[in-house]
Formats: sequence, C-alpha cells, structure tokens
Amino acid sequence: MLLPKRVKYRRQQRGRMTGKALRGNKVTNGDYGLQALEPAWITSNQIEAARIAMTRYIKRGGQ
Repeated sequence: MLLPKRVKYRRQQRGRMTGKALRGNKVTNGDYGLQALEPAWITSNQIEAARIAMTRYIKRGGQ
C-alpha cells in the first residue's frame, strides 16, 4: 500500500487536524475524484478500497 520503505521511528505522533488542504485538492488525472466531507484519519487500505469501489461502480470509465 502507501507506505515508506524506511523510517527512522516506528510510530509517528499525528497531532491535531486543523484547516483545509492547500495542495493536492484538485483532480489532475481523470475526470472523477474522492472528496472527504469531514476530517478523519483514513488509512491507505481505505483509500484503495474506495478507489476499487469507484472503478467497479463506473465500469472503469473514469480511470
């Protein structure tokens, strides 16, 4: 999934979620995107499951 190969420490303190995304909030590849309606910590497995469900729903037309 979306994990770095090597990290200095195993666990990272995540801090607080505040504000809105300034970068990475525009669709660059394709016509469709996934937008969060509320702040939450999501894992790479959840992002991948949402991507697979979207492509299955639109029959690979948006990929």
